[in-house]
Amino acid sequence: MDHRYTLLIVDDDRLLQNALNNILGEQYHTLIAGSGEEALELIEHNAVDLVLLDIRLPGMDGLETLRQIKANERDLLVIMMTAYEDIQTVITSIRQGAYDYLVKPLEMEMLELVVGKALETVWLKKEVEKLRQGYLSQFHIEDVVAESEQMRTVFDFAAKVAKSNDTTVLIEGQSGVGKEVVARMIHHRSRRFDKPFIGINCGAISKELVESELFGYGKGAFTGGLAEGKQGKIELADSGTLLLDEIGELLPEAQVKLLRFLEEREFYPVGGSQKRTVDVRIIAATNKRLETLVQTGTFREDLYYRLNVAKVTVPPLARRKEDIIPLALVFMQKFNQKFGKHFRRISLQARNMLIEHSWRGNIRELKNAVERVVLMEEGDTIEPGHLAFLGAILHSPISRSTLQIRLPPEGINLDALTRDLIAQALELSGGNKTRAAKLLGISRPTLIYRIEKHRIRG
Repeated sequence: MDHRYTLLIVDDDRLLQNALNNILGEQYHTLIAGSGEEALELIEHNAVDLVLLDIRLPGMDGLETLRQIKANERDLLVIMMTAYEDIQTVITSIRQGAYDYLVKPLEMEMLELVVGKALETVWLKKEVEKLRQGYLSQFHIEDVVAESEQMRTVFDFAAKVAKSNDTTVLIEGQSGVGKEVVARMIHHRSRRFDKPFIGINCGAISKELVESELFGYGKGAFTGGLAEGKQGKIELADSGTLLLDEIGELLPEAQVKLLRFLEEREFYPVGGSQKRTVDVRIIAATNKRLETLVQTGTFREDLYYRLNVAKVTVPPLARRKEDIIPLALVFMQKFNQKFGKHFRRISLQARNMLIEHSWRGNIRELKNAVERVVLMEEGDTIEPGHLAFLGAILHSPISRSTLQIRLPPEGINLDALTRDLIAQALELSGGNKTRAAKLLGISRPTLIYRIEKHRIRG
């Protein structure tokens, strides 16, 4: 496999094309384009590492070519070439994202210096991206699903806000929708990706320990504490990201100290007299609307505005049905590996059951449901009977209350209808009579009596 860098030379001067190709072709893989349009076509179909782009081109000029390259390949490095020391044009190209420039006639020493420096930057970016992908894989961020328009919007937000190194972010959404995944995406796509990501659930810590968990405590600060003191989550997250989950549960006293920290980026450990300074990005997450808590007086308005610099709401799973099956397939594969199973697909009827389920527990509930199926069942296909524990559509309160069967003028065969419903319930439950009885809203003994009465083969 050829691991050399690929350079694209864009110039309409055949002599210069050949000269650059001869000089650079010994060390790099080179491509040649005589126009901006041809260059864009080559970039679309080849993995190009660096572009040498003439400003004066026939048809689409170099500046427009640069603009279109950056619109499609933002991170691709471009070195501009110009026959004139046209400073204004060079400044414009740099503003549009050019990495550097060369003035014609090209000097060999300068050419090698500028190209070498650019490729060092390319190498560094590739190494950083390789390291970043390692972190993404470690935390399963690469498996994130965004088939729905709603989640694409959320992930676009995460990608944009990640470009800022310290913008405070507020993520709202129901429990289990994936707020922590969004927070990790922001962290791992930022320049802090190789630094700590520390999470603290503000609602899972006793009132007495919230401040010490956040800010730590000094030696002998209180009875029962470690003799040497303890670092708080904020200090542990230094240079990285701190996720404050369920921020709405934070006590008023801790809210005051957190507000002061956000304003000054300094704090005192509980019982300590030595001020600590840290560099950390704060991401807050909540399953409640902080605006409502502000109105009821349980959350400080000034802290809310400090946290609400960039806010995104993650929609519940039931409102993004396009994500349900792709997520289920991702979880199926993960639990195949964990439990040594071989599920490969989800049947159409089972898919419909997953899509129509209410998923009040959101992604967490879906993940648990798939884990249960893969652990408990056998085969290569997830079938409706495997999902009977979710309850069929007819079993949901909404469906039962709205289910109406109108008696046709010619009448019906009630026994035949009963037999058909019982047969459907047995099929959905995989032959499990207890599950089938639950689907029909009757007791197991009653179901067995009717199976025998109607001579249904279960």
